[in-house]
Amino acid sequence: MSGKLKEVRERIKSVQSTQQITKAMKMVSASKLRRAQMAITEMRPYANRLDKMMKNIVTNLEGDINSPFVNVREPKKIAIVVITSNRGLCGAFNTNIIKEAILKVEHSYSSQRASNNLSLIFIGKKGYDVLKKKYPDCKLVKDYIDLYSDLSFDNISKSSQMLMDNFISGEFDIVDVCYGQFKNAGVQEPKAVCFLPVTAIEKKETKTAKGKADYIFEPDKEGLLAELIPSILQTTFQKFVLDNHASEHGARMTAMDNATTNAEELMKELKINYNKARQEAITKELSEIVGGAAALSS
Repeated sequence: MSGKLKEVRERIKSVQSTQQITKAMKMVSASKLRRAQMAITEMRPYANRLDKMMKNIVTNLEGDINSPFVNVREPKKIAIVVITSNRGLCGAFNTNIIKEAILKVEHSYSSQRASNNLSLIFIGKKGYDVLKKKYPDCKLVKDYIDLYSDLSFDNISKSSQMLMDNFISGEFDIVDVCYGQFKNAGVQEPKAVCFLPVTAIEKKETKTAKGKADYIFEPDKEGLLAELIPSILQTTFQKFVLDNHASEHGARMTAMDNATTNAEELMKELKINYNKARQEAITKELSEIVGGAAALSS
């Protein structure tokens, strides 16, 4: 019985130690989440508005726009950017993003993969660790795997510029991005979106035909769009990375909070078991004493 009590005591100590770790990690993630959430909530309206403006211009100008980023080519060479975290302990956050990437590889671009024209570009180690084993036949690019060490616009724009340069040169015909979109601390939605080429907004059929918007460009249209579109694309890509960064900390904070709660419940259960075992041991000892005393008196 003493061996059983010792085992339960050791389990209680182990769970208490784990709970202290998960509680500390929750507090660290909450602190990091505040900064990351502030960064994405301040940037998202600006980035979304720029993206909408760019697509409105492309839609209204239709064929009357001379930009390499709007050229829709036959999808022979594909690049998928997989943005995950560097560390785990954040629930199913990374798994859900990886599932989106797998869906693209195995269903949307299976023919390109078969012809060895599919590239996987990784930001964050978790996606790379899983997909390098699953798709060794794809071109794996890990030059930007440690991008989280510096989330400044200048550093992130190096990766987005590489994607744009390769799109212009014809190395990539389509660039998709898989990432986690931050909703709130408890909700992160995995997304797979097309980054390049820039697509026009689908026009809904209406009874009343609307004319094109008449844009006035100053300076000339070609010069303005040559500067405007790349700048907006870089801002959009930074939004993807910051979204994912905030989602990671939100997911980790929620996961550690759940782990702390589970540890508390497990400790309560173990303490009940410990008290029961202790009570049984005391009852047994008392019975032995009473039995021994009775034997002596007789």
